[in-house]
Amino acid sequence: MSSRARRGVRIAGVLVTALALAACSSTGGAQTQTTAASQPAGGGGTSGTPEFTIAMVTHETPGDTFWDKIKSGANAAAARYNIELKYSNDPQAAAQAQLIQTAVDSKVDGIATTLVTPDALSGAVKAATDAGIPLVGFNSGISEYKELGALMYFGSDETIAGNTVGEKITEAGAKHPLCVIQAEGSVALEARCAGVKDKAPNTENLQVNGADIASVTSTIQAKLAQDPTIDYVVTLGAPIAVAALQSKQQANSSAKVVTFDLNTEAIKAIQDGGIEFAVDQQPYLQGYLSVESLYLYLTNGNDIGGGQAVLTGPSIVDKSNIDAIAKYAANNTR
Repeated sequence: MSSRARRGVRIAGVLVTALALAACSSTGGAQTQTTAASQPAGGGGTSGTPEFTIAMVTHETPGDTFWDKIKSGANAAAARYNIELKYSNDPQAAAQAQLIQTAVDSKVDGIATTLVTPDALSGAVKAATDAGIPLVGFNSGISEYKELGALMYFGSDETIAGNTVGEKITEAGAKHPLCVIQAEGSVALEARCAGVKDKAPNTENLQVNGADIASVTSTIQAKLAQDPTIDYVVTLGAPIAVAALQSKQQANSSAKVVTFDLNTEAIKAIQDGGIEFAVDQQPYLQGYLSVESLYLYLTNGNDIGGGQAVLTGPSIVDKSNIDAIAKYAANNTR
């Protein structure tokens, strides 16, 4: 008897409880990780054989610490609700689509996936819905998830987030910002920079290869050296922000750095004044809610969000609140 056939026999008593677990660090290449469910802390499932198997498929680039927080939240929800979580990732669109198809073929009970390249993933998402496997989107694809057939979505509205950055740096006197895009074709990253430009019209985009940090550093350095009028560098990921700080120093530039997302180095840079502020989309929450929402759908038919995306950001982190945020980051939950 499949686990989906047992749907509806349990009623969940709690919607959201953010429990911090140690993160799974990313290794190289496309990867698959299986997390065996353990005794949940605080209710939900029970220990023993997992009740459901959920696949999480992302476009994680190996080495990007952002995804450790996603996985930390997903693992916490899996432990709470006695779920076997199968995590896999590949930054290449076609390969990510194949990972989704593999999850469909293995007859998992639910799928949570990033929708960073909607056109490339549409066929695999349709295969899941045709097979009757509930699928939710998170992190990327907020404007496309309904059209693709995803039931729910958890993430930040990247246009709103970009607008927030554009407004803040314009108020601070920005004249010629540079917005650095580290993954070509990402709808989320493009939306961020478009949002910045909407409020700071002289914003210029720069494409870099986020999988090669040395190349990122040299590309930003060359741009800053070539154009000293650039007064703000807006990066779309914490590792890119750290690279931009090095680029700025090497180019002898006075440009200020702001970023999306956090890691340990970016937190320290905010504390030290090297980074002006960061936009936090709360990736731990995205991972947690994606898994939890599927559990609640499978057991109780719940639809979180009432047909709308559930926003996890933007949340601004700067010197005024960085010390409070840092203690959570130490647990890999922020």
